[in-house]
Amino acid sequence: MNFHNKTVWITGASSGIGKGLALAFADNGANVILSARNEKNLKEVKSACKNPDKVKILPLDLADFSSFQEKAKIANSFFNGIDILVNNGGISQRSYAVDTELKVDQQIFEVNYFGTIALTKIVLPYFISKKQGQIVVISSIMGKLGTPLRSAYAASKHALHGFFDSLRAELYNDHIAVTIICPGYVNTNVSKNALTADGSKHNLDDEGNANGMSADTFAKKALKIIYKEKQEAIIAGTKETMAVYLKRFFPSILAKVVRKVNVT
Repeated sequence: MNFHNKTVWITGASSGIGKGLALAFADNGANVILSARNEKNLKEVKSACKNPDKVKILPLDLADFSSFQEKAKIANSFFNGIDILVNNGGISQRSYAVDTELKVDQQIFEVNYFGTIALTKIVLPYFISKKQGQIVVISSIMGKLGTPLRSAYAASKHALHGFFDSLRAELYNDHIAVTIICPGYVNTNVSKNALTADGSKHNLDDEGNANGMSADTFAKKALKIIYKEKQEAIIAGTKETMAVYLKRFFPSILAKVVRKVNVT
């Protein structure tokens, strides 16, 4: 793989999967733009990257849509354009639907869905004008199925699939690739940062994430998929991957499994 002279803009780049992707792209010669709310952590990620002089920091809040136009203008100015937009930023959930306040459902959609499509729509005209570019969406296994404690999170990821599948068809003649990647369990702070029923942080790790693949391993697999411009791919353990196929071919069996599984 060679991303030399390609400029990659990554959201949610301050930790976890976003950090892993940043390090991997930097290792493979890309110019990298790091975005997230936590500027301090972004600086640490930049320092850890190979050739940090080819890495720029651009603080961004995915819930602040009004800032996107200016942020995109700055991002384009760093390396004379953007080649790949990686929509990775997001927030998870750990609460039953019946207990979850509507404001929490709205917050999850504001960040995961509306923030992602709003930023994409800002970048799209530039890609279309040069008839080149790639949009990468880091979805989730939850974008293919649903489990207890993840209702709003799963819904937001399902929504991304619908939007970006449609967008891919619309952009075919503009030669713009749309790649959706569905991670299974990855060892990150996603559970600790997940929202509970009242909107407070979960602040607990769960067994699945704790035992998941490393963010670096995920990133290496993801770069191969991005390089090949695949439409969609799953990066997950055997059980998580099998769940997706059960959902497709034997949904009633998966329903029974989901009801019995100890989801945390």
